[in-house]
Amino acid sequence: MMTLLAYAGAAVAEIAGCFSFWAWFRLEKSPWWIAPGIVALALFAYLLTLVESEAAGRAYAAYGGVYIVASILWLWVVENHRPDRWDVAGATICLLGAAIILLGPRT
Repeated sequence: MMTLLAYAGAAVAEIAGCFSFWAWFRLEKSPWWIAPGIVALALFAYLLTLVESEAAGRAYAAYGGVYIVASILWLWVVENHRPDRWDVAGATICLLGAAIILLGPRT
């Protein structure tokens, strides 16, 4: 449960942090958008340290699938662009891959 919460929080923090730079640079928002973005990206990095994994690389790899799903949700909820079937299919495949990486038996 802690891993799921850490991944969900990390995804929101990373996307929000990256979007703050996007808003400043691409949407011509105030440079003040960068400050909360930096805080959000630091929070993202911290939250990934809470993932239950013996190796950082494995935790990061599995997070990739969660990030993709969260990005598709951001596309829909924040940017008001409805995902198409290819978005959903790709995100589902990535999430399955993340589960295999994180939960697969280790020998």
